Amino acid sequence: MNSLYTASGRHRHILSLTTLLLLQTSTSTTCNPLIKFLSTQSKLPIPVFPLPNCTPPNTNPQEKHLPPPQPPFQNPNKIPDFNPTELTIISKILTDPAIPSGPALEEALTEARINPAEALLLEIFKQFDFSPKLLFTLFLWAEKQPGYCFSLTVFNAIVNALGKAREFESAWSLILDRINKNASEMPDLDTFAIMIRRYGREGLPLPAIRTFEYASSLGFLNDLESGNNLLEILLDSLCKEGHVRVASEYFDKRRGQDPSWVPSIRIYNILLNGWFRSRKLKRAERLWVQMKKENVKPTAVTYGTLVEGLCRMRRPEMAMELTDEMRRERVEANAIVYNPIIDALGEAGRFQEALGMLERFSVLESGPTISTYNSLVKGFCKAGDIEGAGKILKMMINNRCLPTPTTYNYFFRYFSKFGKIEEGLNLYTKMIRSGYEPDRLTYHLLVRMLCERERLDLTTRVIREMRGRGFDLDLATGTMLIHLLCKMHRYDEAFGEFEDMIRRGIVPQYLTYQRMIDELKKQGMTERAQKLYDMMASVRHSTKLPDTYKGVGDSSRGRKASIIQKAEAISNILKTCKNPRELVKRRNPLENAVSSACQLMDNIKRKNDLT
Repeated sequence: MNSLYTASGRHRHILSLTTLLLLQTSTSTTCNPLIKFLSTQSKLPIPVFPLPNCTPPNTNPQEKHLPPPQPPFQNPNKIPDFNPTELTIISKILTDPAIPSGPALEEALTEARINPAEALLLEIFKQFDFSPKLLFTLFLWAEKQPGYCFSLTVFNAIVNALGKAREFESAWSLILDRINKNASEMPDLDTFAIMIRRYGREGLPLPAIRTFEYASSLGFLNDLESGNNLLEILLDSLCKEGHVRVASEYFDKRRGQDPSWVPSIRIYNILLNGWFRSRKLKRAERLWVQMKKENVKPTAVTYGTLVEGLCRMRRPEMAMELTDEMRRERVEANAIVYNPIIDALGEAGRFQEALGMLERFSVLESGPTISTYNSLVKGFCKAGDIEGAGKILKMMINNRCLPTPTTYNYFFRYFSKFGKIEEGLNLYTKMIRSGYEPDRLTYHLLVRMLCERERLDLTTRVIREMRGRGFDLDLATGTMLIHLLCKMHRYDEAFGEFEDMIRRGIVPQYLTYQRMIDELKKQGMTERAQKLYDMMASVRHSTKLPDTYKGVGDSSRGRKASIIQKAEAISNILKTCKNPRELVKRRNPLENAVSSACQLMDNIKRKNDLT
């Protein structure tokens, strides 16, 4: 039975790390090694300030505290728009490994007699966004319930979940089914924007363009403003995902079809950003010159795009020169301009210059933002200067800018990278005790750190805490957990996690599947192996394996045989060949070809960077 579930195996169980910590005041740490390990007495130069009206135990009254922001939906004074009991019931049903998506899930939901209100569904969608199959079944069930009122917000949320899981056919079936409905139940601009963005993120530019053109042909998108907005979303999606050439060609095509059309400055900004993201400096400069010839007046966002692009290409000096041009053009610089410069200087470890730019920014009316300080925190953490990052946090509170979980995630990245388990968990427990709500990335970084260090006991506890807060593992962290469980010979639990991923609509990597099935066969667990095969056969998946992968049974033997063969071949060559130049000629033709191909790719990359 999976250790990440209760003994009954039906509902996920929360074993709070912070609850254990709170027991320190009444229980000796010697009776619980976990509490002793997670003791917060180690000195971290990272200030964590409690929320207002949140008094953690053993708080030092002389220590300065920062009240961090609290997400709106977790405000204890706010009454939710749904029945919390129903949320708990649905969560238990969706996390029950014995209930798969489809008719079984619909039957369980019907028996629970839940009212599928809009607010309730949106909360479920937010908590289970890594489980598209379950959400799709939930949505279809909700539509069948008597008294259910169509909600465009919920509709768009399920379309987004399906697009995220590459279930485009299911998403389109919902959209097309609504096209001929009455106006109040038809898809809107956001619906097609979601599809366009999801196609872009999956590297499918042509379906994204076809989606835009189909949406443009519909009557309710015929007005100029809606059409332009959707076009901007299309170009932006293409550019952000590396298809700037496709976006530029489509832009030119649209101008050719309608010479009277005047593109907005936002479209130029999108294309500029696309060329910079693709590291095509000359193409960006060419577009900038074209804008000036056409008397397109740049805005602060335009300059911000130029500055960010130059900083991305490690040219902060050129970016700083643009701030002088902005003064001449009487365009006021703001966070869009200053933040990328400070971020680039921090990434390069040029902290004195970065702090100088921060000082210049501070005198402006807008002043530094959370992103400004986060850039400095990131830079110091990347440089391994945790104490310097802690000083930036203190500077933030002095300027009434409150850190968020994103701020502290930079510290968790540092701890994860260098395997500092005690420091990472101490910071996590301090955050919880101070009233913070860690986000999904916080938990994923902790799971990654613990899996890499093979701390399975702590990994399972963090995962229970994470799931208790409404988050779950993604493909990467789920894969790491399964591999760790296999390495620890806990195959039943690895099988349970693999099954849970499939149930939630996440297809494990084929390498994970192959390793598991090899291990199960090796252990004589043929029934488990067959179930694993059936599960994988029920979903679309790749069958590619790394060239270095070999089956469990013959990997060691094959590797030894290969080494012996190569050693014998080299020995024979050395016995007969005394000229070093002849040795070069006798190199494997494949090795020569690979070397030449790599050199050719490097040459092409250098030429592309110049253009």
